[in-house]
Amino acid sequence: MRLSSFAASNKAVVAPVVVRDVHKSYTGSGDTVSALAGVSLEVRAGEMVALVGPSGCGKSTLLNLVGCVDLPTAGEVIVDGRVTSDLDDDALTVLRRDRVGTIFQFFNLLPALTVFDNVGLPLVLRRLPKARIAARVEAALVQVGIADKRSAYPAQISGGQMQRAAIARAIVHVPAIILADEPTGNLDTANGENVLRLLRGLADGGQAILMATHSAEAAAICDRTIRMSDGRIV
Repeated sequence: MRLSSFAASNKAVVAPVVVRDVHKSYTGSGDTVSALAGVSLEVRAGEMVALVGPSGCGKSTLLNLVGCVDLPTAGEVIVDGRVTSDLDDDALTVLRRDRVGTIFQFFNLLPALTVFDNVGLPLVLRRLPKARIAARVEAALVQVGIADKRSAYPAQISGGQMQRAAIARAIVHVPAIILADEPTGNLDTANGENVLRLLRGLADGGQAILMATHSAEAAAICDRTIRMSDGRIV
């Protein structure tokens, strides 16, 4: 093997999500509340990791930090190789828009837009040409199995279909990281299982998935489960 090839094959690969000794505190009404207290974890490409624990344990706070919605009080959050606290607001917006996809429990679809337009919104924000947007949206809708609902509005489709549309919107820009906050929390058992199989397939395809969940079934389909309590990993 040539020296250059050897060096390339041994080059350290940075996981899409790296959290190092992260603390997060909030101050209000004269009181300081610690939401995270020294959390460290990694999520590798192609890995699906579940965050479990009681409400208020810090799961959503951690997702917000990895999603570039908030910054840590101390420690480092590294998203797709970039330390979030080193970035200004514009750079954080670009990182969140281009490299992170988020799936919410309550779908967060815009009721005045069709399924097609909801899914295409991240690409519109990137100002991609209309032809490229149409091609990517169509591919994402086919991938999640609701291409036949492209012209429907959210109120005209089922909860399971709305969550699939939300997943399509989260993956249409091919992010390195997918964050899922209780993605099956508003679904019946059958639709929840379908969504979990879809997420498992995305991870098997190479994307890193970090999912906060109260569901034992959702955690069971993941590669690892990280249990949290009082802002710490236990």
